[in-house]
Amino acid sequence: MKNESFFKQPIATLFIIGILLLSGTGLYAQQKIEVVKGGEVTIESKILKEERTVSVHLPGIYNLTNQSFPVLYLLDGKGHFQHSKAAVNFLTIRNYMPQIIVVAIHNVDRNRDFSPVHEEQFPSSGGGENFLDFIENELTPFINKNYRTSDFSLIMGHSFGGTIITYSLLTRPELFDGYISISPYLFYANNYIIDLADKKLQPSYNSKKFYYMTIGDEPAYFESLDKFSSLVQEKSATAINLEYKMMKNENHGTIPYISLFNGLRFMFSDWQLPNEVFNKGLAAIDGYYNNLSKKYGYETVTPEIVINQLGYTYLQNKELNKAIEIFTENTKRYPQSANVYDSLGEGFEKNNQLNKAKTNYKKACNLGKEQNHFNTPIYLKNLNRVKKKINPDNS
Repeated sequence: MKNESFFKQPIATLFIIGILLLSGTGLYAQQKIEVVKGGEVTIESKILKEERTVSVHLPGIYNLTNQSFPVLYLLDGKGHFQHSKAAVNFLTIRNYMPQIIVVAIHNVDRNRDFSPVHEEQFPSSGGGENFLDFIENELTPFINKNYRTSDFSLIMGHSFGGTIITYSLLTRPELFDGYISISPYLFYANNYIIDLADKKLQPSYNSKKFYYMTIGDEPAYFESLDKFSSLVQEKSATAINLEYKMMKNENHGTIPYISLFNGLRFMFSDWQLPNEVFNKGLAAIDGYYNNLSKKYGYETVTPEIVINQLGYTYLQNKELNKAIEIFTENTKRYPQSANVYDSLGEGFEKNNQLNKAKTNYKKACNLGKEQNHFNTPIYLKNLNRVKKKINPDNS
């Protein structure tokens, strides 16, 4: 199935309306897939000696594929869960970033958990090491065991949350690959984090690190953040991909919303396929996504919608055999997507191979009904049209 305006868009913006083309299925495997749900999960932490609650948001395609996904961990999770889910959904639908799992960690005592050392003005402070032990030895293994996770993970922290995630970069750099640090309280305990950064930042790590840092109209933070940024450039310029953004129109309360969105854009800045690669055909496209696999350290695959767009480009150019070849390839890669069969049906119909068109439109209808997909009436309309062409008197 295609949307008429879709083909007037450059490849860089095609995903803005790409959801209209998806069958709601994404990436699939042919074997049976266990249904897994997100929602709130309670973990009994032996390290923290308390129950901890996390909220888990799964990609829409999670139960329709055996693919593994990156994970975004959120500190102050209960407060940031809803807007983070919305940002992730918005960006993934438009293919500005990959599908990911979101894990929001609810607070119990943020002053305790987010502070690496004790400070008198915060009586419960100093529990940061235990909190990171909980993440490393209990939470992450739990998430990895119960969900299909890839080897690429991110963490977001605001204010005191930015303190502890920066501390984790300095002391446990293997824990996360990407950091969204929003108005981080780096001058905590007489610039403890800044002094540690001067000692701990490394010229290389086991994998490339991404660190996105923002600050609003918060002058008290400027000196420490400027110093940290300078230290990263001096000591870890090739190991840490740093972006530091000052947002003078934002304040401490408003900055998390826009920072999470822009931080994800920064982490996956080259996720969208360039026109020059798309125009070279499927082999070049596959090569591009293979290079992304190397960059991020986990397997990425060419999305169904990109292959579909290539097929429709050939179809629009009257290269019918090429279009059918690409659509057929899409059915092999995404055999449970209703949309790929509908597109292949259209290719055969344009090529006047009506019985083959009928077979594929019927497959699209059957899958669409099974998945209760909103495009099913369109698939049925296409099937009825080609049936009438085959037998006008008794379709």
